[in-house]
Amino acid sequence: MDGLTRLQCRSLMRAAQNVAASASCLAFKTPPVRRNASTSTSGNSLAWPHNLSKTNCLLTPGPAAAPRKERVVILGSGWAGYAAARTLSPSRFERVLISPRSHFVFTPLLASTSVGTLEFRAAIEPVRRLGLDEFHQARATSIDFKNKVIRVEANERGDVSAATRRPQINGEEFDVKYDKLIIAVGCYSQTFGIEGVREHANFLRDVGDARAIRLRILDAFETADLPTTSDEERRKLLHFAIVGGGPTGIEFAAELHDLIDEDLARMYPGILDFCTITVYDIAPKVLPMFDSKLAAYATEIFKRQGIRVKTEHHLTRIRRDGRTLMLRIKEEPEEVGAGIVVWSTGLMQNPLVQQLVETEIDGRGKLAKEPKTGGIVTNSNMQVQLRWPDGESNDATATLEDVYAIGDCISVQGSPYPATAQVASQQAVYLAKQLNRGMGNFSKPFSFRNWGVMTYLGGWRAIHQSKADSLKGWAAWMLWRTAYLTRSMSVRNKIMIPVYWLITWIFGRDISRF
Repeated sequence: MDGLTRLQCRSLMRAAQNVAASASCLAFKTPPVRRNASTSTSGNSLAWPHNLSKTNCLLTPGPAAAPRKERVVILGSGWAGYAAARTLSPSRFERVLISPRSHFVFTPLLASTSVGTLEFRAAIEPVRRLGLDEFHQARATSIDFKNKVIRVEANERGDVSAATRRPQINGEEFDVKYDKLIIAVGCYSQTFGIEGVREHANFLRDVGDARAIRLRILDAFETADLPTTSDEERRKLLHFAIVGGGPTGIEFAAELHDLIDEDLARMYPGILDFCTITVYDIAPKVLPMFDSKLAAYATEIFKRQGIRVKTEHHLTRIRRDGRTLMLRIKEEPEEVGAGIVVWSTGLMQNPLVQQLVETEIDGRGKLAKEPKTGGIVTNSNMQVQLRWPDGESNDATATLEDVYAIGDCISVQGSPYPATAQVASQQAVYLAKQLNRGMGNFSKPFSFRNWGVMTYLGGWRAIHQSKADSLKGWAAWMLWRTAYLTRSMSVRNKIMIPVYWLITWIFGRDISRF
């Protein structure tokens, strides 16, 4: 150290020693080691530098802790719940999904799975593949909005088909907390209190329903083919009744016709003449969401295919008579026998929604209820609305903080949207994107974009209607298949669906019973 005095050299050495000690403290969060010959016979002892505070060293802060993510709980894994969980940002929110089923169902393809055109797994998406923070296969039984706690009952049965005749199994109960809540529980099938529907009809809302229908159809053909079965019983067993002339009922009738005409006719040639398909509806025409020309075209196609369409017919009772079902139709002089009744008309609110709209919320009133549908009323931002305690009108409402609702279980103020998959999924994507933008930052209200409606009619023909145009026949069928393929959620199903279509076209449908 040429050019420096002895005193300057000692000062520089002492400063270097203190800097080294400070660096050691910051790195290891432990006191540094320093030699002090005056206090140790060995020449080595633990001591602190004279200009380094123990407090400063021990309390040196580490890296800043990440802020706690808001906990968003979604009730339901249908079109609304699944789309919301899929769109919410995992970096901003802790995503928790609660649903009695562990999968999302692509409902437009259920009719195809019920007759073997597609396999069941091609129409479902496991929700755990979304990479959620938590998933509970359970159903919400009550909600404490004040303390932000949901009471949940585990679904230990697993099967959540719409067949309501199965006994309910009570599971374990537990609580789930939330910061924000999205109610997307959907609706149930409406039976209108008609005797025997709940006990004997088959619904078509989940893969469990599709599986039950598929087995029942094949059982009916096997029983009818037995040499001990009389012609009268064959006629009843092979009569397939569909109640409801909406897209679900019409598409199931079309898919069933394809199954019988393309596959079962070759395997059961002796009993084919006994097969009949009948669509019953109380309305003057089927497919009321289509214009009269397209609805008439659908009816004409069904007539050519031998499918009977009976409008303005009222089912009043279903009862079991041995191996068949007997239907009491108001407009028919006698009971009509059938091997299966597929029920695809009407919606009713989920029991949770029915309970919530009648529950008082900490002196703030009740959830606003839509008089006609019984659904939860929301504003155009999907925020749940409260009805004032002293009034019955839904016109004057207040917003319930941090609670949102989407899908079939709601009614948006001033906008009577239909209860369709399009509306539910668009509401979910809108809400999730608004939440991703930041707390309370709703830049614009929800606006529904109608992509049109389409229905398969069998024999590679369909109808499509939108604001821009309408199609029918083979061109509409191509659009129908393309739309359903592109709207499938996962890449896996986008690959498997056309593969199953190709297998069915080459080898026919699988009619195994298992």
